[in-house]
Amino acid sequence: MWFLMLWLWLSSASAEPGRVVAIGDLHGDMHGALQALQLAGVIDQDARWSGGETALVQTGDLFDRGADGRWIATLLVRLQAEARAAGGAVHVLMGNHEAMNLLGDWRYVTPGDLLAFGGEGPRRAAMSREQPLGAWMAALPAVVKVHGTVFVHGGLDSAWARLGVDAINQQVHRAIAGGGGPALGATGPLWYRGLATEPEETMCPKLTASLAAVGGERMVIGHTVAGQGAILPRCEGRLFAIDTGISSYYGGHVAIWEQREGGIFARTPTEERRLIPLAR
Repeated sequence: MWFLMLWLWLSSASAEPGRVVAIGDLHGDMHGALQALQLAGVIDQDARWSGGETALVQTGDLFDRGADGRWIATLLVRLQAEARAAGGAVHVLMGNHEAMNLLGDWRYVTPGDLLAFGGEGPRRAAMSREQPLGAWMAALPAVVKVHGTVFVHGGLDSAWARLGVDAINQQVHRAIAGGGGPALGATGPLWYRGLATEPEETMCPKLTASLAAVGGERMVIGHTVAGQGAILPRCEGRLFAIDTGISSYYGGHVAIWEQREGGIFARTPTEERRLIPLAR
């Protein structure tokens, strides 16, 4: 219970600093996670928070396809506390794979992941909402808004966006507690792929409506792996698909998204590229 109470306090009290960085799906790859966090400048060589007042958003899917989901979650929980103490914030989103694991859908769980927990029984117990890890996962938000940018794992169509951020999160939490529901369906915020896959001529008006409904200037999504392992801007920089395939399962394409004075940037281990300028 202390684990959940700490996380809830950190979430409600977290600062909203000027610099925001976001990291896409990690899928059980600790090596990729550490590379991305160091590239973002938010951890040091000892994996301790070094980001100061930076806000970090991780778009979900810590688990499945790799062996390290448990350890990535443990790291991010610690970083939440360390960031809060430094005046920053760490927001971890609910991904569809977190929801799947909480509901017992383990089709993408690897043998190495089971071993990390000590076997199927201990892993199932840890995923219970009565245990610290399961409670933390079940309380993760589906949507957060930081400095005008809306972050969501899959995406928001206008029907969901009209509910507002708080109501969307409540619907997702109720669906997980109840064992399923529309919030966990194909058009819900954890699974929706339309913003990443539809042609811009039909998608961009939908994005505009969704952003207007939630009061956002732009949206950042994970879930759908972007082409060529690079962050993909769409609709003249009102949408960014940032699941570049950081996990070795998808090729180990490490990249981070960054919003700071002067613009929005994509950074890889070899280059930094400004995606759009931001008005002063």
